[in-house]
Amino acid sequence: MAHIHPPKIEYFDLDAKSNTDPKGLLRSVDEYRLTPTGLYMFRPLAGHPKISHFESWFVPKLNIRVTRQSWHPGHELDFDFYVDVVEINAVGSVWKTTDLYLDLIVRTGHSVIVLDTDELITAVQHSLITPERAQWALETTYSAVSGISAHGHDVVRWLTSSGCPTTWR
Repeated sequence: MAHIHPPKIEYFDLDAKSNTDPKGLLRSVDEYRLTPTGLYMFRPLAGHPKISHFESWFVPKLNIRVTRQSWHPGHELDFDFYVDVVEINAVGSVWKTTDLYLDLIVRTGHSVIVLDTDELITAVQHSLITPERAQWALETTYSAVSGISAHGHDVVRWLTSSGCPTTWR
């Protein structure tokens, strides 16, 4: 059985250069970059045993957060991008994401895999999200899988063709 938890909420304060994670911990952000199609964030993961830092693009048009992680030597995993299905809202300089459980693991040029469908179903069964929000999350996921697959399993190519070009460190 999937772990039961409400949708994870995060806040990104561009003026304060901070990120409040789903556990309420305040994290320092090295860089925010706001573009007409989304928000870029780069931040270290101080003290993390496997990941040194990560960078994410929040893309409201596609309802996704695309993350590329940098690993400490010897801890690399076999994927290039992690995509979260999220609701994105911005009020002033503060962006808020609500993670709707479904995630994609992308191995550029090879595959895209959907994760955590069991968590989404469990959340609906326990009334943590409505069936309508779950359907929205599934449709968003199907759209992303279709787009990424149609572009050779390349997230960056798909984003660019969708009118949401990204630049990475």
